[in-house]
Amino acid sequence: MLTSEQSIVEYKSGRAIPDRLTQSTHRHYTEYAERMLSIYREGIGQQRHWLHRQIESILADEPDCPIRRIQALCKLLDDQSTFQTDPEGKAAKLRLQVFSEAGCFHPLVEQADQLFEYEEKKINTRLSEKLGLSWDAIEQSLYSDVIDFQRLERFDGYPHAPALLSRYNVAQLQACLYRAESMIVSAADDFKTILRYAKLAHLMHDIVRLEASKYRITFSGPASVLHETRRYGVNFARFLPALLACKGWEMTALVHTPWNKPANLILSDKDGFTSHFPSPDEFDSTLEESFATKFGTQRNGWQLIREGEILHEYQKTFVPDFVFRHEDGAEVLMEIVGFWTPEYLAHRRETLQQFLHHRILLAVPGKSLREGVSIGENVLVYKTALKIETIMEALERIRTKHSS
Repeated sequence: MLTSEQSIVEYKSGRAIPDRLTQSTHRHYTEYAERMLSIYREGIGQQRHWLHRQIESILADEPDCPIRRIQALCKLLDDQSTFQTDPEGKAAKLRLQVFSEAGCFHPLVEQADQLFEYEEKKINTRLSEKLGLSWDAIEQSLYSDVIDFQRLERFDGYPHAPALLSRYNVAQLQACLYRAESMIVSAADDFKTILRYAKLAHLMHDIVRLEASKYRITFSGPASVLHETRRYGVNFARFLPALLACKGWEMTALVHTPWNKPANLILSDKDGFTSHFPSPDEFDSTLEESFATKFGTQRNGWQLIREGEILHEYQKTFVPDFVFRHEDGAEVLMEIVGFWTPEYLAHRRETLQQFLHHRILLAVPGKSLREGVSIGENVLVYKTALKIETIMEALERIRTKHSS
C-alpha cells in the first residue's frame, strides 16, 4: 500500500475524490506503464535510486503528473520487488574499515601535485589489496544498507500495464481510508463473503437487516473508538480490495480532511475498480483456525460448522463464528471476541442480549475483562488459545440444561 505522503485526494462539495487514472483521460499512461515495467524487469542488479530516476524520466515531460503520482508508482513497483538487504550489518563494518584507512590520506585528489600527494585511484588500489576486495565490489557494498542504494534482486511485477494502473487506482482509494472514521456497507449477494473479509481485517462491526437478503454493516473506526490510530485506518485500507472483489454492494466512508473536516468517500461495485485480492481464508484468525483444527469436524456427537447461521431479531443481525450441532438436535452457537475495545465489547454484549433465546457461548480474552467484573456461565475466558476440554464442558452443560 501507499504511504500518506503518496496519497492524492481532492475534497469537493463534501466528497473525497481520490486520484484515478481513467481510460478516457489517461489512455496514454498505458505506454508509460509498459516502459516502467520494462525498467524493473531489465533492472536486476540496479540500485533503487537509479530505478526511481528512470521512472521519473518517463514522466518528466507529462504535464498531468504531480510528483506524488510518480512517487506512488515507484512505491507500487517496489512493493513487487525484492531488494538486497544487509541484515548482518556488513556495510557499516566495511565503511568503518574504508574510512579509517582512507582518513590517513586525506585529502584525495584525481592527480597528485606538489600540494596534494595522494591520488584517489592509487589509494583505492591500496585499500582493495588490504581488504582483499576489488574496488568495484567495495563500491557496491559500501552503502548496501541504505534503502536508496539497495540493488534489485527480483521483480515479480504485474502481468501487464493495465494491471499496474489498476493497482494504482485501488491504492489511492486505500490511502484515502487511512483517515476514515467509519464505514457503512450495504450488501446483498456477497454479504457473508464481505463479512468474512471484514473479520479478517479485524474490523469492529454491527449488522442490521434491511430487507430479506440485504444487510447494512457499520464499521466503527479509529476516530470513533480508537482515537484515530493509524493502525485501524490501515485495517480499513486492507479490507477495501476484498470489498472490490465482491458484488452487489454500496459503501460510504466518513473520512477526515487535512483540515479536520468530514468528507464522504462513496463507492459501489458499479464503479469499475478491479481488485487483485485472492479468495478469503477459511478462518478469520489463527485462534479460530487452531481451535477448529483441534476440534475436528465431529467430537463426542457434536458437529462443528463454520459461520453456519445468520440470526435475525427485528432489524438486528448476528453471524456467530461457529455452530455446534449435536446428533440429538441440540444446537449451540459460539462467538469469539478477538480485536476489541471496551466500548466495542460492551456493544457486543448488548447485541448478544437480543439473542438470549439462542444458546450462545461467548469466548472473551482475559485481558479484555475489567478487574472484578462478573462472568456469566456462558462466557468462556481464554488467554491465548481456546481449550477443547472447556468448550466440551460448556456444550454438555448447555445441552443437559435445555433437555431437562
